[in-house]
Amino acid sequence: MQLPVQSQSALYAEPWEAGAGPAELLAVARAAERHGFAYVACCEHVAIPRRLASAMSTVWYDPVATLAYLAAATERVCLLSHVAVVGLRHPLATAKQYATLDHLSGGRLILGVGAGHVEEEFAALGADFDGRGGVLDETIDALKAALGEEEFPVWEGERFSFRDLGQRPRPAQTPRVPVWVGGSSRAAVRRAAVRGDGWLPQGDPREALPAQIARLRALRAQAGVEEPPVIGAIAEPLYVGEPGWHVGRRTLSGKPERIAESLRAYAAMGVQQIQVRFRSRSVSELTDQMAAFGDEVAPLL
Repeated sequence: MQLPVQSQSALYAEPWEAGAGPAELLAVARAAERHGFAYVACCEHVAIPRRLASAMSTVWYDPVATLAYLAAATERVCLLSHVAVVGLRHPLATAKQYATLDHLSGGRLILGVGAGHVEEEFAALGADFDGRGGVLDETIDALKAALGEEEFPVWEGERFSFRDLGQRPRPAQTPRVPVWVGGSSRAAVRRAAVRGDGWLPQGDPREALPAQIARLRALRAQAGVEEPPVIGAIAEPLYVGEPGWHVGRRTLSGKPERIAESLRAYAAMGVQQIQVRFRSRSVSELTDQMAAFGDEVAPLL
């Protein structure tokens, strides 16, 4: 699941998150670990322009700092950047941050990457907004080299090149940190198919997923990539049980079996991991929902 509090877009943040902070983040991460969740995720924006602030808010925690903070308070749950806008900086700088995070967490990092969409953010950092797709393609390839086992990784590309530059500590994972590609545009699906270890769709309704998954698999086969990708999906908002308050018409609620039956349809499409979000009015209601899901719904999946 994506963590609350760390990003507070008006599209999904609950009212209680505005007054929350580190204590609530810790409570949710610990609940995720306690109830068997696969990962907790944190998204990246460096700075939000004033024109977008009312919709997106300016609350976007740094993913490396946040996930490292939570790594020290957990032992098993994986740590996902969903997503890191890695085209904003040189891949060696990104590799240094995320290799250290993987090392400190004992090999629990999943590096989720995406192209980004805020032009002013790129301009402020001197990054190429118009060419961000090509930059991301090369950055992924360079990161796959830099996040492997070699102390002195080598990459020669159109935009970046490095050799004879050592970085330690190395990631704990071998042969390297997994890279999942986020996004549902045609370019993002192709990028995930050709370059990614996994795909993190963004905003696809259920009915669109089978065609997207089929295209991804076809593109991967054409590219000669034999390793199957980890295919994800973001489920509808959930509420386990009868809410007793208005949770929105799109929210899937009710008994555990009803929710599990609905979510099992994702597996039938070829999805291997589902990112879930729960409606809640407080952090305690959220962690109660996580407990109910982990203990009563997950075993039925």
